[in-house]
Amino acid sequence: MKTTRRQFITAVGAAATGLASSSLSAKECPKRSKPQRQPNILVIMTDQHSKHFLGCYGNHIVRTPNLDRLANEGMRFDSAYCPAPLCVPSRMSFLTGRTPSRNRVWHNQGILASGIPTWAHVLAAEGYETSLIGRMHFAGPDQRHGFMNRPIGEYSAKYPGSPYKSSYPKPKAHYHGGSGQRRSCVELAGRGKTSYQHFDEQIVDKACQYITERSRSSKKPFAATVGLVLPHCPFIAPKPLYNYYADKVDPPRTGGDVPPTIRRFRKLRGILEPLPEKRIRIARTAYYGMCEHLDMLIGKILSRLDDTGLAENTLVVYCTDHGEMAGEHDCWWKSNYYEGSANVPMIARLPGVVPSNSASDAVCNLMDIGPTLAEIAGGKMPDVDGRSLWKTLQERRDEEWVDETYSEFCDMVGRAARPCRMIRSDKWKLWLYADDERLPPTLFNLEEDPHEMHDLGSDPATAKIREKLIAKIFDRWNPQDVSRGSRQALTDWKTLSRWGSKVQPPCPDALEVPPPSLEADVELL
Repeated sequence: MKTTRRQFITAVGAAATGLASSSLSAKECPKRSKPQRQPNILVIMTDQHSKHFLGCYGNHIVRTPNLDRLANEGMRFDSAYCPAPLCVPSRMSFLTGRTPSRNRVWHNQGILASGIPTWAHVLAAEGYETSLIGRMHFAGPDQRHGFMNRPIGEYSAKYPGSPYKSSYPKPKAHYHGGSGQRRSCVELAGRGKTSYQHFDEQIVDKACQYITERSRSSKKPFAATVGLVLPHCPFIAPKPLYNYYADKVDPPRTGGDVPPTIRRFRKLRGILEPLPEKRIRIARTAYYGMCEHLDMLIGKILSRLDDTGLAENTLVVYCTDHGEMAGEHDCWWKSNYYEGSANVPMIARLPGVVPSNSASDAVCNLMDIGPTLAEIAGGKMPDVDGRSLWKTLQERRDEEWVDETYSEFCDMVGRAARPCRMIRSDKWKLWLYADDERLPPTLFNLEEDPHEMHDLGSDPATAKIREKLIAKIFDRWNPQDVSRGSRQALTDWKTLSRWGSKVQPPCPDALEVPPPSLEADVELL
């Protein structure tokens, strides 16, 4: 039966009256006089979290009780994809609901134009208080893009070329290990406390403070994003967690066909020769520990929602910008279209509206989150590529939904531009790189081959479906334009960086980088 907007508001209001018991004092957590007409919205977005390292997605080694609980109380999406398997283009498309090509942001030096509306603009116009708490990895001078408030920023909230905010010489976002995509960033792994862990702990403290403050006021609903950087490498986990997983870690799944595009991916990043078993085990052990540490931090946010009574009237969405290969297929990091990199975890909970312990296999995308939030707020994101998941969240049949989505970016190593795109259509997934005609497309039948071991990209038996998907890949996608635009963005970035290095303009959203002594206990194993 179709749910009208009035019925939805009534359901949310009824759910809001059943406030959870609070462990805070009455002074800290005053009762609201009446439920809000619209739900609050809290999006928790992490960085580089593989869905294969979550209990609710089937991993029996990792301990993620808080995200598992969120899935048990809401809906788990099994076929959600990132708009790009790379931080900045994926995040900008998450905000705008438009593909990286339409945003003209294909790599991490791409700057989103301030004139492109985001869901933060749309929800603020509908009466929501919009806030960004922590990380979003904006590039360039605009560090808000529609968010009204930013209670705490991030290390990288600075102008291109300008130094990190710090009172210490030569500050870095991290001091041990590496956060890039090269062999040494896996080899430098171990245990201890990193600046990234410190960053996320600050963000979570501020998020909990924000939730408490919002519980004291019902003037307008809030729509907030909490941005965390874990479990992004460096592969360094808190010592107790590293020690816990040291003898439990499983080996990554390898073997099967190695598509030519993946062979090149590994060669460009120095991992064509697989890492020694010891290095793989240490890095995976750290990644397991980082995932559990992240879950513990998210648990604090969910508990604060419970304690303040806001949980019953708050839509919580958990997602990440892209995955982490963690050694699967002898790959690490992201920047490819294997499931570990491009298929991301996405969970949503709204008591009384989203059925508990439910799952959806709808093929969807992070670009769909914005249109969904806009519909819930009573607005609309015009001219977007994303689609609202509101009906799906209520387990209502969406007659217009097509199980198809895209992911794209431009792989830049040096000045060479390698535009590439992926399509997931029903059970099929195809990707291709358009810079080298010698590289055949890669094709998998995910229904029969969920672990992507058998590349059908050159199989004569799949010629018909391959041609159909390739035609769709090139629909509204011009690889020559992507190459030109990506190279131009790098040229512009270098010019802006020279200016930023010379002028060093301040940025109010920059978070101070901690001193190297914070990482004094790090052991590279």
